[in-house]
Amino acid sequence: MKKWIPAVGGALAAAAGLGIYLTNQFMYLKKKDEQEILHREVSAGRLNMEDYNALPKEEVSIPSPFGYTIKAVFVNPNPGNKYMIFCHGVTETKLNSLKYMNLFLKRGFNAVVYDHRRHGESGGKTSSYGFYEKHDLQAVVQELIRRQGEDVFFGIHGESMGASTMLLYAGSVEDRADFYIADCPYSDFGEQLSYRMTKEVRLPIHGLLLPLADLFLKLREGYTLKDISPRSVVENIKKPVLFIHSTPDDFILSSMTQELFDKKSGSKKLYLAENGLHAQSYNENKEEYEKAIDEFLEDVSAPHPVS
Repeated sequence: MKKWIPAVGGALAAAAGLGIYLTNQFMYLKKKDEQEILHREVSAGRLNMEDYNALPKEEVSIPSPFGYTIKAVFVNPNPGNKYMIFCHGVTETKLNSLKYMNLFLKRGFNAVVYDHRRHGESGGKTSSYGFYEKHDLQAVVQELIRRQGEDVFFGIHGESMGASTMLLYAGSVEDRADFYIADCPYSDFGEQLSYRMTKEVRLPIHGLLLPLADLFLKLREGYTLKDISPRSVVENIKKPVLFIHSTPDDFILSSMTQELFDKKSGSKKLYLAENGLHAQSYNENKEEYEKAIDEFLEDVSAPHPVS
C-alpha cells in the first residue's frame, strides 16, 4: 500500500500545479500597455488628445468594497443631468472607452470612464470577469448618484468583459441605470473558457481542464465559473438593453449575445454588425452603430429637461 503513496502524492501535486497554472492564465491575463492603447486609438483617429484635454473633467478616486481604489474620470461638458458610465474590456483601460464616450458627449450626455480592478490606474490583484467587477461598478454608480443626485438620468455602456460585468451588475446587484448597452458580452464565462480551450488547447484532455480550473478558482478566489453567468441573471433586468455584436466575431461568438437578447424580457433591441472581429463593431460599422444607438435612445429618452 505504501508504495502507492508517492504516486498519489505526485499526481495530486501535478493536479495542483496544473490548477494553479490554468487559473493564472485568466486571473492574470497579460494587459495591454497604456501607451500602446493610446497610440492605437490616436493613430486610428478615434482619439484626439487635444480635444480630450480641453474637456472639463475631474479625476476621481472611488473606494472599492474590496479595499482598493477605482480610478475614474468624470467628464462634464454638457448642461443637464444626463450621464453615461463606460466599462472597458479585459486587458484594456479607460482610454479604450473614450471613442464611445465621444458618441454620447455629442448626444448631450456627460460621462464617467473608469479602470476596472487590476487595469489602468485602479487597484486589485486579479481579474474576475465580472464577479468582483460588478460590485466595483456599483461603487461607481453610487459615486455618480452622490454627486449628481437621485434624479440623475444615466445609462451604462460595456464592451466585452465590461458588457458582461454590466449585465451581472444589473441582473444580480441592482437594476439602477435607466438603460444599458451591451457590446459583445459572453453569456457564460465557463462556456466561453471552454470554447477558448477547444481552440487553444489542441489535446483531448481539454474537457478535464475546466473542472480543475473551476475547483482552483473556488479555492483561490472564493467563487466558481457558474457565478460569472450573465445568462442566469439577464431575465432580472427590467430596464431597456441594447445588445450589440459583430457576426464575424470568432473570439466571443455572436450567438452568446443572441441568447442574452432572447432571454431578456421587456424593452430590448439587437444590432448585429456585418463587419469586424471581436470588439470591433463600432470601429468597422460606425454609421450603423450610431444609428442603432440613436434608435435605442429615442425609446429611452430622458424625461429630465436640459437646464
